[in-house]
Amino acid sequence: QVQLVESGGGLVQAGGSLRLSCAASRVSFSIASMAWYRQVPGNERELVARITRGGSTTYADSVKGRFTISRDNAKNTVHLQMSSLKPEDTAVYYCYANRQGPLIVYWGQGTQVTVSS
Repeated sequence: QVQLVESGGGLVQAGGSLRLSCAASRVSFSIASMAWYRQVPGNERELVARITRGGSTTYADSVKGRFTISRDNAKNTVHLQMSSLKPEDTAVYYCYANRQGPLIVYWGQGTQVTVSS
């Protein structure tokens, strides 16, 4: 069973930066897309950024220009560099990965990011 383990969350002041990392283990196939989602209690989980195996990226409008997603296919890792953080970025951030044919998705356990004003 694939495991995704996140790291790098924590408490930061508004305007600061954090780097989230996620490592996938027990992988015996080529991971298609990897992504970061976030969730605030009472709200639905929302996409923050996604990156395909080929490197194409998608960002939520709220993080464009501030966050950068990257991945290392050989190491099965994905990173999220977060800059100019705002209090509204406070959430639990989840790592996501999937495989195609048929579609199977995997989630990490989540890492808390708290941005103080």
